[in-house]
Amino acid sequence: MIEIPEALTLATQIQDTVVGKRIMKVVAGSSPHGFAWYFGEPEDYPARLENLEISGVFAHGGKVELEAEHMRIALGEGVRIRLYQPGEKYPAKHQLFIEFDDESTLVCTVQMYGCLLAFPEGANDDFYYVVGKQKPAVLSEDFDLAYFRSLVDDEVLKGSAKAFLATQQRIPGLGNGVVQDILWQAGVHPKRKMGTVDGDSIDTLFATVKRILAEMTDAGGRCTEKDLFGNPGGYQVIMCNDGLGNPCPRCGSAITTMSYLGGKVYVCTGCQKLT
Repeated sequence: MIEIPEALTLATQIQDTVVGKRIMKVVAGSSPHGFAWYFGEPEDYPARLENLEISGVFAHGGKVELEAEHMRIALGEGVRIRLYQPGEKYPAKHQLFIEFDDESTLVCTVQMYGCLLAFPEGANDDFYYVVGKQKPAVLSEDFDLAYFRSLVDDEVLKGSAKAFLATQQRIPGLGNGVVQDILWQAGVHPKRKMGTVDGDSIDTLFATVKRILAEMTDAGGRCTEKDLFGNPGGYQVIMCNDGLGNPCPRCGSAITTMSYLGGKVYVCTGCQKLT
């Protein structure tokens, strides 16, 4: 899934390889997918996008947004975005296909679910898209300790650490994937009630969010995800399925898993006590 590190990595790679190219051919929805979300009808995408030049690219939370003159293309969630060079074989099945004037192609396929939105600038009022643009980016100076503390309201105090960090779009682009290593590094159990987390631990959690997301981004994303060219990211995720049953590299205790809030969480039985 595209989360903050992957969105930033993909945006940088697209900036270096795609910006300045003109769209010559668009195919959308050729391989039906029940959880591929479009803006309007996918058959309208060629008329919207063909002959436009890619003029910019941005990362907003967990979404990558391409600027094509007056149009925008927002890609997120479980969309796999790949760039293929002229003559390079690309998947026969895809949910969005864009060919450029140099015959390179941007091919997007949806895994579990994902959005592939092509719309005129200012026309998309989807909550997830809007809040991703409005809220401060985690790695920006505006996302400081005072802002982080302001997110801890009465509702948050009643819920868990995972719910605080990875739900309700409090921090757009921070989801179930990246939250695992963050909570482990901070020594906080995913189910721990935020009302039991003291001020010093809040500060530690803030610092860990900033540090781990910076490390993931600097490494080109997580090893569990792939970049624009199909290469896995360089950040080695500890709290994931591959680490299940292994000893924690910090304390030696077992890494276990459980289902919680709509997804799996991975927990070190030694570092992350539920207190």
